[in-house]
Amino acid sequence: MQRSELKDLYIDELKDIYSAETQLVKALPKMAKAASSDELRAGFEEHLEQTKGHVGRLERIFKALDEKPTGKKCVGMEGLIKEGGEVAEEDYVDDARDSALIGAAQRVEHYEIAAYGTARAIAQKLGETEAFELLSQTLQEEKDTDVKLSDLADQIEVVGDSEDEEETTPATRTAKAKAARA
Repeated sequence: MQRSELKDLYIDELKDIYSAETQLVKALPKMAKAASSDELRAGFEEHLEQTKGHVGRLERIFKALDEKPTGKKCVGMEGLIKEGGEVAEEDYVDDARDSALIGAAQRVEHYEIAAYGTARAIAQKLGETEAFELLSQTLQEEKDTDVKLSDLADQIEVVGDSEDEEETTPATRTAKAKAARA
């Protein structure tokens, strides 16, 4: 691959990530508002501030490249945000809603981890040392956020809803069948 082709690809990837991050800046407040748990809400608010920092880092990279960050819409992030918005509008309540929001947020994080990993690898190949460092920093923050989301998901407890659930266990069905025969 020609260096010029790789650089064009790199700029295209950066524009895609920039679009993704700016879309996320608009979506995170909605996700925070939909969260039931104070801890999840605070996590979304913290990630919003972090995401604004990611946008700033990308703008620094574009400035160093003498490029504009606009001109491309990240349709992948658009779809993930739309999906997350649908989750927030579902009839789920409390922990169920939070679980759905965590799932949507982790899909976003995984998308970003892939995008930053690719851009960072290209920056390294192009010898863009400062950009490599900035992208590495953001990549690590995205990975850390994913771990935090997993930790929050692990904290959600599942308990039985009612006596009807107990009736559906094999032991309970067997006991009731024996009682009915007697």
